[in-house]
Formats: sequence, structure tokens, C-alpha cells
Amino acid sequence: MTETEAIVGAGVRIVCSRDELAQRLAVVGRGVSARSTVQILSGILIQAASSRVTLAATDMELSLRTSLDARVEGEGAVVAPGRLLVDLSRLLPPGEVTIEQRPEEHVLRITCGPAEYRLHTYDAEDFPRLPSLDAAPAYTVPADALLDTVARVSRAVSRDESRPVLTGILVRFEAGTLVMAATDSYRLSVKETPLETDMPELDAIVPARALDELRRIASGAERLELAVHENQVVFGAGDTWLTTRRIDGQFPNYKQLIPETFEHEVTLPRDELLEVVRRTSVMAQRNSPLRLRFAEGELTITAQTQEVGEARESLPASFTGDPLEIGFNAEFLRDGIESTEGESVTLKLINPLRPGLVTGASPDFSYLIMPIRLAG
Repeated sequence: MTETEAIVGAGVRIVCSRDELAQRLAVVGRGVSARSTVQILSGILIQAASSRVTLAATDMELSLRTSLDARVEGEGAVVAPGRLLVDLSRLLPPGEVTIEQRPEEHVLRITCGPAEYRLHTYDAEDFPRLPSLDAAPAYTVPADALLDTVARVSRAVSRDESRPVLTGILVRFEAGTLVMAATDSYRLSVKETPLETDMPELDAIVPARALDELRRIASGAERLELAVHENQVVFGAGDTWLTTRRIDGQFPNYKQLIPETFEHEVTLPRDELLEVVRRTSVMAQRNSPLRLRFAEGELTITAQTQEVGEARESLPASFTGDPLEIGFNAEFLRDGIESTEGESVTLKLINPLRPGLVTGASPDFSYLIMPIRLAG
């Protein structure tokens, strides 16, 4: 195994796997601030003690930390330029790598074969104090259940920073069920996932970006640790921990937003409908709506953009009654269908001016979408 040999801080010596170090740096590197004017936030904290090396990064909204086994002599900490350190660790050739910082210098010396690198460092005392991992009790949840639920609802998250509450995902544990909801005020995704183990009732609005990062770092994990602090949420996957702030505010009452009854319920083959929507959406440009016209036994989907062209495609549908035509944002409708699971998808409608509901074969997922008023 290729090893990395390092001296970090004042007389600290570390010996660890080069490949593992590069892998761990890549994980925490995603927490490095790319826009902050505070220079210390562009760095990665390296702490060495006993037989462990801990790596950490934060942008003050989200922090990532992980650790790896190493042979360590002494104790110490230093902050190195984050992006540069991540890139360099990937490019180092096979063989032992020596990293050294002399007590009187603020330079990290990296030597690998004939190559020598010098990275200017920051004082570890200036690095923000990260939230404690032990400040609140942690609970274990199945990784697949939590991550799949995030994936199903995350498309409906708002990107509008002027409404912070809508940039997060409501995460709620209640009566053996994990509930997540997201909305950008034009659509709403709700997923209920039963849990095999009981969890205490928890309720938090978690930034969507943090949950997206969790999906990356927890890929392949079987279990996740979860703790909710007064203003922080902590997720643990193996030796990696993600901490994020809770979003203050009141999340919309999603149960009140979903109509109790609908005039029409049309069940269609999911894959066939999705392909038709994808094809016709090509012509729905410049905010042009996707038109869905339901008639006896048939659904016709059309899209038209001036000076671009138009598309029309029909498929059999179990619709009865007077014809109904409704318009939707093409991207939003596609996202809703893609988020469902199973061989069929059901469209529940009231009239052209009321929201429609997209559900899959299982009733545990709902996707509410606002219509677009059609001209003429």
C-alpha cells in the first residue's frame, strides 16, 4: 500500500495511506467555501492526535469532517489551502509523500520523489469552532430510506434565496414514519417512508444543499446517525460527519395545500407517458406551457413555441366526460413523473385553473403542480 508520511503543525508526524488521504480530502473539500472573503474558510483543517488524523472544512452554513487511521507522533493542527490540497493529493505519484511544517514557518512542505511543493498555511486557531457531535442524542436510521426520500422530493426545492424556508426540505419523524416535503410555491413534493425502528418525534427544515451532500458522502452506507440540536442538524455516515444549520421559519402546511377530492383521476403507463412528455417538451421553450387535452379515451399532449415549432402526440387514456385541457410547466411535469415509482402514474385533476396531483403506484408519494393559464 502506498503511504503518505507527514509532519503537520509543530513537530507532528503522520504516516497514512496516500489513496485514503486523497479520498478523504475529496469528501471534506466539498465543504470549503468558494465565495467567502474570509480566507480561513477556504482552507481544510488538519488535526493529528494519537493514531487518527481528522480533516474538516466549513463555509459557516455547512461543515464536513472525516478521519482516517494513521501512525502519528505528537499532536498538532494546521489549516492548508483547501482546493489546492485536494487537487494536489489526487495528482501525487505513487510512493511515500512527506508533508512537513516547521514550527517557525507558516508553510507546508510536501515532497514526493523528485518533486517538492510548498503551501502557505493559516493558523488553526483562526478556524471556526465546529458544532459538537455530542451536544444532542444521536439516532440511527436506515440510509436507503432517508436518502431515497431526499431524492424523491428534492426537485421541488426553491432556488430563491429571498425565501429561505423554501430552499430547505422539511424533515419530520412521526409515529414510525419519515416524512419529507419540499416546495417552490409552484409545485410540492411529499414523501412518506415507513421506518422499521421507532424514532422520537423530530421536526426540522434542513437546507437542500446539505441533504444533497449527504447523498454523496453516504452512498453505499447501510445506516446513518442523526442528531437534531437547537439550531443544527448532524448526520453521520461511518467516519464522516456533516453538520448544517437548521432553517428558521414556518414551513407551509403541505396537508392543507393538497385538495381532498378531484374531479378526474387518469392512470397511465408511467414510462410511456414520461417519454411522450420528454419528446413534446422539446418544443416547449421560452416558458411555453405543455398542453394536456383529455378527451374520451385519449390524452393529447402538445407544445408550441413561436418561431421554433410545435409538437403533438397522443396516447390512450381512461378518461370519460367532457374534454378537459390544462397547461403545465414542461420541466415541472417531467420532474413529477420521474419522481414516481412503479409501472403506472395517476394524474388527478379538478379543472384547468386548479392544481393537479401526480402519484405513482404507491400512495406514499404526492407531487402537486400548479397549472399555467392557457390563452384562448
